[in-house]
Amino acid sequence: MVKNLVNFYKPSTPTEQKKDKSEIDKLYKRHRWSVILTTTIGYSMYYICRLSFNVMKKPIIDEGLFSEAQIGIIGSALFFTYAVGKFINGFLTDRANIRRFMATGILISAIINLILGFYHGFYAFIILWGLNGWFQSMGATPCAQGITRWFSYKERGTYWGFWSTSHNLGESLTFIFTAFVVSIAGWRMGFEAAGIIGLIASMMILRFLYESPEVEGLPKIEVYKKVQVDSSKEENSISSLQFGLLKNPVIWILALSSSLIYVARYSINSWGIFFLQTHKGYSAVEASSIISISSVSAIVGTFLSGLITDKLFNGRRNVPVLIFGIMNAISLSIFLFNPANQPWIDVVSMIFFGLSIGVQVCFLAGLMAIDFAPKKAAGAVLGIVGIASYVGAGIQDIVSGYLIGNNKTLINGSVVYHFFPSSIFWIGASTFSFILALTLWNAKAYEN
Repeated sequence: MVKNLVNFYKPSTPTEQKKDKSEIDKLYKRHRWSVILTTTIGYSMYYICRLSFNVMKKPIIDEGLFSEAQIGIIGSALFFTYAVGKFINGFLTDRANIRRFMATGILISAIINLILGFYHGFYAFIILWGLNGWFQSMGATPCAQGITRWFSYKERGTYWGFWSTSHNLGESLTFIFTAFVVSIAGWRMGFEAAGIIGLIASMMILRFLYESPEVEGLPKIEVYKKVQVDSSKEENSISSLQFGLLKNPVIWILALSSSLIYVARYSINSWGIFFLQTHKGYSAVEASSIISISSVSAIVGTFLSGLITDKLFNGRRNVPVLIFGIMNAISLSIFLFNPANQPWIDVVSMIFFGLSIGVQVCFLAGLMAIDFAPKKAAGAVLGIVGIASYVGAGIQDIVSGYLIGNNKTLINGSVVYHFFPSSIFWIGASTFSFILALTLWNAKAYEN
């Protein structure tokens, strides 16, 4: 059985290369669009199965099912298993059939969401949500491999930026679609709706994601685009390239910077709706709509970030990281300290937060990591940065849950939350993230 499982996930064998240039051009154009659209849409659906729980926190707390601290622990279970899973699965992806690998992850994640609609126990939630984190970690690294196989270094920023919109597209769909389902049918049906979306995504990935040009009888992207590659780098084994990443201090600095921006990112994703409902008096739909604005605006920032650096900065990412890092810290501060009953300020701050977080996550958690790594080890480098990023996100959920739960008072029979300690924690992480990234200002990219 184990042998059959290993064989199922083995990369497909390259087929005989086609000779007709017009056929090669036609297939390359069609397959590249299929790869970028399938990874983008497919990974956005991963997010719906990952963030569904965030929309349901207040209804679950109001129902008396779990406390704020318990909610934080459940949320962190996904982040920690996702972190470890992304590290391990990143190394496995470099040796796997990326189409089957990615489809399996979203399939099991969808099934877990379907099951959660029927389970109410605290420990059952922790175990199932933790398992969801592991299978969620099978999504990003196959996308990284697909993009590096089908797009050359000089154009990678543009297409990576396009793919990175999947994060924000998935977030906005979750905060709008899932919140709508929860508002009319309850939080249990929110899990069911997310699960159905995941099942559809699995079938789409199996049908439309192509492994590599060689499997389709096409030349490597470097040959097709006539890009010169150092042949000595090509001769290195996958294992040696992956091990080299573990010894590279640039990768670990980038990983730590990414972990801090993930604290800021998931402070809003995990607690933003709860913050607006309890601190500023918005309804569930109003709060979800405001948070979804950041996700929608992040799509614009993410898409343009890769294009701008490719066209204006010749692939260098340091200047945008500085500019948008400052923007992120300022917009987050305005959002958290803006008084209630000023919705337009909340909306504007979420627009700029979304723009900046889109750029920061695109660069720190993905594109810069890919820039500093050999193509053969794209999955591994995303795994290294991923484990740091989601350990940061997991710590954020535990610390935030503790700070929020332990800074509330009962006034006239109503619970009043004091968000100042958690706000300082979130803003500090955002600030130190871009400061740390600046130490890589002159680091040299690994061109391949």
